[in-house]
Amino acid sequence: MPRLLLSAYQCGPGMGSVSQIGWHWYSRLSQRLPVTLVTHVRNRPALEAAGAPLPGSEVLYIDTEWFAGPLYRLAARLFRQSQHAVFLISSADFYVYDVAALKKLRSQQTATGCDWDIVHAVTPVSPMAATRLHRLGQPLVLGPWNGGLGNPAHFPDIMRADAAWLYPLRKLGRLVDALAGSSRHAAAILTATQATLDSIAPRHRPRCVPMLENGVDLEVFTPSPWPEAPGPNQPLRLVFVGRLVPFKGVSMLLEAMQRVVGEMRVEAVLVGNGPLEAELRAEVAARGLADRVRFITDPLPAAAVAAEMQAAHLFCLPSVRESGGAVLLEAMACARPVTAVAFGGPAEIVDDAVGRALPPTGRKAVVDALAEVFRDVVAQPKAWRARGEEGLRRARAHYSWEAKIDAAVALYRRLLSDC
Repeated sequence: MPRLLLSAYQCGPGMGSVSQIGWHWYSRLSQRLPVTLVTHVRNRPALEAAGAPLPGSEVLYIDTEWFAGPLYRLAARLFRQSQHAVFLISSADFYVYDVAALKKLRSQQTATGCDWDIVHAVTPVSPMAATRLHRLGQPLVLGPWNGGLGNPAHFPDIMRADAAWLYPLRKLGRLVDALAGSSRHAAAILTATQATLDSIAPRHRPRCVPMLENGVDLEVFTPSPWPEAPGPNQPLRLVFVGRLVPFKGVSMLLEAMQRVVGEMRVEAVLVGNGPLEAELRAEVAARGLADRVRFITDPLPAAAVAAEMQAAHLFCLPSVRESGGAVLLEAMACARPVTAVAFGGPAEIVDDAVGRALPPTGRKAVVDALAEVFRDVVAQPKAWRARGEEGLRRARAHYSWEAKIDAAVALYRRLLSDC
């Protein structure tokens, strides 16, 4: 079996979406292969609480808190409303981590004589995450990366509130990549979306392999019967899961609900927290939706999130700039139809077979389309239940973590056979 060195800067259950991705890679690959996980020391409490090091694996921790802590606190003070901006600034710590990881791993090689057959850097999931681990001498797999997405042209107010003027800083990642030689020396680059592939230099694209960065835990996100069809005696139940930040577009969902309250009974559950919570609660009251919208802002375990999805008729993601769309895949695994703005990752996931893609052409277009979707779900419940069933089929066939790990292990073996 190939001996794997897995670099996951973000890794740990219950620590956020990207950390959860790192945890799935580590916990599932360690059941198949001998794995050495190298990760940031901030992940240690969550990993050890989950039983790490897992059987057949070892964990090496890299401590750069002397740099990461002050950087994060500074970014959080400067950008109180934009968690994305805070993440963008604080992610510079990855480069410090990567240098320290390479040094420690070389020392480990020298001191113990241990070696690995293949190296896979799974988080961060951004093309900015240029690593020097190819210098260890083994074939290097990068990703799945999900990035390269531009800004939507028709939502200037939302993007301004999200400090979108900082987004061009991502382009500095290309310079770091060129200096580090990450893409140049990679044996394979896993790319999640067409935007990601387009962001990679043409000379490296022959080594790119398509793979979504997200997967679905089919043991947690399970199907349940669609609720009783919405109508005079049953409200249309909507659910949103995500951070309460500007680009998620929750205000557009509220406006669309207000537009149809005179025509139907409609309720929504908003699962998530963030800097816009107070503002959105005030908007709910101003729109007369206080008895129709429920906030769940405390962190929920994945099973509780799945239960909220299962209780709904429709999952709504009005985000105007979504690189991936893991929550869409999770809702589909619960056999729920989905609706999302057709920009970025959701544009490659949502179609009429599983739900409805919303036009990315401005607030009015999104609100109009959402209101029409609500009316259509009430008018044609059987068709929307069928969309949920098709989403479940796709989630099982293409988006499960087991399918992703199978593909990764097959890739490792192919790369090693070509050496």
